[in-house]
Amino acid sequence: MENVRTQFAANLRHHRSEAGLSQEALADLCDLHRTEISLLERCKRSPRLETIVILSRGLNLSSPGDLLEGIR
Repeated sequence: MENVRTQFAANLRHHRSEAGLSQEALADLCDLHRTEISLLERCKRSPRLETIVILSRGLNLSSPGDLLEGIR
């Protein structure tokens, strides 16, 4: 399970950085608390499916699956 969290965290951080967003800015776009983004990026929390979809929309990704890339 840790590998899943680690990969998701890396994907989220990568896409957020590519979008030029801080954790706070992404949280504001997604109507989430900044702490939620921080916990996800530090592998302290696993995202719910709804959160993955919300984050992908906030990041303007083509698919929520982009946040799951490399997870097996």
